[in-house]
Amino acid sequence: MKDLGQALNEKIEQITENWVLAVHQDSEIVSARKLAYEAVRNSLPEILEELSKLLSEYNLNADKDYSEKVEEKSLYHGFVRAQQGYDTAEIVREYRILRQVLLSEMEPDLLEGSSFDTLHAVRLVDRVFDKIITHSLERYIESRVTEIRQMQGQLVLTNQELSRLVKAQKENLSFMAHELKTPLNSIIGHSALLLRKQQKKLKSIDTATNLDQIELVMRNGRRLLKIINDTLEISRHDEGQIQLHLEPIDASIIIQEILEDGLEPLAQEKELTLTIDMSEAPKSVLGDSLRIQQLVSNLVSNAIRYTDSGSIEIICRRSSSNFWEIVVRDTGIGISEEQRTRIFDPYVQDNSQNRSPIGTGLGLAIVSRIVTLMQGDIQMVSNVGEGTTFTIQLPFLDPENFSA
Repeated sequence: MKDLGQALNEKIEQITENWVLAVHQDSEIVSARKLAYEAVRNSLPEILEELSKLLSEYNLNADKDYSEKVEEKSLYHGFVRAQQGYDTAEIVREYRILRQVLLSEMEPDLLEGSSFDTLHAVRLVDRVFDKIITHSLERYIESRVTEIRQMQGQLVLTNQELSRLVKAQKENLSFMAHELKTPLNSIIGHSALLLRKQQKKLKSIDTATNLDQIELVMRNGRRLLKIINDTLEISRHDEGQIQLHLEPIDASIIIQEILEDGLEPLAQEKELTLTIDMSEAPKSVLGDSLRIQQLVSNLVSNAIRYTDSGSIEIICRRSSSNFWEIVVRDTGIGISEEQRTRIFDPYVQDNSQNRSPIGTGLGLAIVSRIVTLMQGDIQMVSNVGEGTTFTIQLPFLDPENFSA
């Protein structure tokens, strides 16, 4: 029989060229389309050279050493394909095409020998290709695992760096906010003093204009100060820096005071009816008066902001033997369904009803965090165009069992 190894060795370049062409044209090997001829070719001639040695008549019964060399070449081939972005199916497909091209080119030489010799050669080719595919995939998987481990390590480092940057940004934000508060308080204080002086004089023609301008400065100064305070409050809550100062309090008195001092005038400006029901309020609860004020102030000011006409109702009452509740109900614009799941997130505003967002979206986020801190629960019912009801359930806290 003709030396098949020598015949293969003489056709290596032709087989390689035909194989690269077939791989580029195969629709199932997408990764090869972006690769140049040499990139697809890579270690294939070396693999074919080792296979030609195995096919030589002299080596038909002594293929161990050459098999090891084929294994080495196929391992490298699998590594290269991993780097080039192939998937396992594409690698297997490549070798199937190679087997078809090789047997097609070698067919005249195979037919010259006996049936036994031909069958033996084909079986040897199949066995070697099985080894090549196996070793290529092993190296491919090994390369992918190594890549994943490296990526995991990089992600851990990146996450650590992001955490450090976030912490640094929080510290910077807190510092900046505190720095801004000092001049703002000064602006508000001096504006208030100037306003009082202007109100006493009332002599010049443009006094009304001056008063309006000063009031505008004060109003925007207070608004900016509230934004800063709210931002700091969210930051403190998220970092676990807020502690409750529990003491026996009369919730109805605290709520009444916060409404009369600042919220009733806001409702009157918009000609809204403000109804307060404290008839069933508990006379004494263990709580933090400052946090209760924040809850009521944020909920009611939000209700006033988003109610153009109608009424706002505030109720404080005992809801069970273990809980008491604060209810704020308005006849405002309501909250859209897509916003309800995110309404307690910071900086979320419902601007889905063709009106500009008002405020910073921090009020309800602060409310949610305070309620959680007080081991309570907040529920919301809202219909667009009809209004919204917030119900805060708070437990009658036991100071011995409570941990803020």
